[in-house]
Order: sequence, then structure tokens, then C-alpha cells
Amino acid sequence: MEQWKADLRNSVTRGENITQDFAGDREEIEEVRAVYPMRIPRYYYNLIREKGDPIWMQSVPSLAELQDTDSPEDPLHEDEDSPVTRLTHRYPDRVLLLITDRCPMYCRFCTRKRMVGRTSDITERTVTAGIEYIRAHTEIRDVLLSGGDPLMVGDEKLESIISRLRAIPHVEIIRIGTRFPCVLPSRITDDLCNMLKKYHPIFLNTHFNHPREITPQSREACERLVNAGIPVGCQTVLLKGVNDDPEIMKELMHKLVMMRVRPYYLYQTDLTRGTNHFRTRVEAGLQMIQALRGHTSGFAVPQFVIDAPGGGGKIPLMPEYVVAFDEKEILLRNFEGRLYRYPQPAEEYVRDVREIEVINF
Repeated sequence: MEQWKADLRNSVTRGENITQDFAGDREEIEEVRAVYPMRIPRYYYNLIREKGDPIWMQSVPSLAELQDTDSPEDPLHEDEDSPVTRLTHRYPDRVLLLITDRCPMYCRFCTRKRMVGRTSDITERTVTAGIEYIRAHTEIRDVLLSGGDPLMVGDEKLESIISRLRAIPHVEIIRIGTRFPCVLPSRITDDLCNMLKKYHPIFLNTHFNHPREITPQSREACERLVNAGIPVGCQTVLLKGVNDDPEIMKELMHKLVMMRVRPYYLYQTDLTRGTNHFRTRVEAGLQMIQALRGHTSGFAVPQFVIDAPGGGGKIPLMPEYVVAFDEKEILLRNFEGRLYRYPQPAEEYVRDVREIEVINF
């Protein structure tokens, strides 16, 4: 048996396993686990220092998950935007294809709590239907494999899916979204990387939320991917009590770039049922960007986005750097709060605004 599979089997899956090590209420954990599954790889579980710390909050069930009953189960309307089962086609040139509903760890803030680790409707038939949909729609150039976590699928089956996608002429980019490098880095083997690099361009986005998640093992996993020519990005979620502190966020971003992982998105927490206790005010995310912009390398600053409820897609948010502008100049505020003026070009160089298509939402 491959080591990562043995590690996965050794995961913490019951409340009594946790209360043996930390003071806590086993019955409360079991009550939540009956609704939303729990699995914590031993590797990640061993990063917990005390009850309620940032690692604990992301992995151990909380009664707050059951107290949030008003939020929608599918706030992003992924199911409504699915022309075939478990394929979401929201943006014109790219699709999301779910190939499993299983994860190495069931994150407590997951946006797909409605489906992961529960009754599955993802099968070889649904995956094939998704691939055939992609084949029939020549506007699709970018395919994101997700789930669950797509690396829960073994190398052979994963290669079968990727090779079928790569054989479609109009598919230019294949992306993988996985949290394995963070929660169970033993999954990132040489065999996996050697398989993936046969199908370039392959991009991989992973998911670190706190500096303590970056360890020698996770660093080795990310560097193995990068050394195989696979660009690795990080999609961080802004989580109350976990990383809603500018210094923690800056430390995380610095550690990411040191292992050649590019900060990509900083997500405002979705409105998913069972996750409301993790939400911060939007101003907190803007403060994070202000604390980073100008105070660290530009490539260490992620883009702060809200994945708009109702299927509106990702909308970027920025602090107010543009104070005012008119036909003559633009008034700018820099990272220190100082004001600067930038002159507009002469009128003969300005494109007629009537030529610019305006989209009203």
C-alpha cells in the first residue's frame, strides 16, 4: 500500500480520539459529526497545540456548525449552473469538474459542506458525461478538477481523466485544486509528479490558511510539484480566529513565497450553511490587503475576492487607492496614505468612450 493511503487510514475520525488528547465534549463532536463528517489526518492533527487554536478550528467539529441554519447550502449556485451532473459552467471559457466528493480532511469552513463526505452522486459515468460535455463545447479552454479533493483519486484513475481531457484539442489548461500539500503532504509523490508533468500545462492551486501549516513536509511537497514544472498557487480563506490578523497573514504570505507557492486569492468566507462563525466583516479583508500592499513584495499580495452569492462569480475588492479622477488627471493614495497626481494623456490619444462596451449588472 502506498504510504499516503496508509496515512489516510490512520486519520482521526471519532470524537473519542480527540477527547483522549484534549479536554473536550465527545458528545458535542459526535453530534456535529452525525451531520457533517470529520476526518483529520494524523499529520495535521499533530499540528494542534491546544484546543481552539487555528489548526483545531479548521479541523475539529464545533456546535456552531449546527447553530447556523439560515445560510444557504449552495450559496454559489454551483448546482444551478450545472448543465450535467457535478460540472459547473459559469464562466464562458472554463468549467469546474468534480471528480470525487471525498477529502483527506473535512475542513469545517468548506463551501461544499452539502456534499463532501456524504451520499455521493459522483461516479465514472458522471465524470465521463462531464468530459463529453467539455468535448462538445469548443469555447471551453480551461478545466478545473475539484471535488472533494481530486487527489483522493489514485494516480491511475487520475491519469485516465487528465489524459482524456488533454486529448481534447480546445482544452488548453488543466488545473487541480487540492489541499493535500497542506493536510497530508505524503500524497505528493515522485510518481504523482512524474505522471502530471506528462500533461503540461498543468496548474495546481493548494490551500494554506495559517503559517503553522507550513512545515518541512509541506514545503517538500510543494517544492516537488514546482520542480516538476507545475506552477503552484495558494487560495487562502479569511477565517475569524484563524488568520484575521495582518501580521499572521503577512507571515503566511512570506512563507508561501519562500517555498515558491504564489499567493493567488484571499477569499472572503462564503455564506455556506454551517460556516457563519468563520465570517469576518469585509473590511477585515481590505485591511489585510492594505497591510500587505507596499509593505511586502507585490507577488506576495493575493487578490482579495468575494465569490458572489447567487452564482455571480469572483469579484475582486481593493482598498480605496483612487481618490478622484477627471479628464485631466487622476488623484491617487499610496500605501502610506500620501496623495499623488497622475496626468491623463492628451485627448487625441484617448479612445472614444463610445467605443467601449459598458456592461450593466
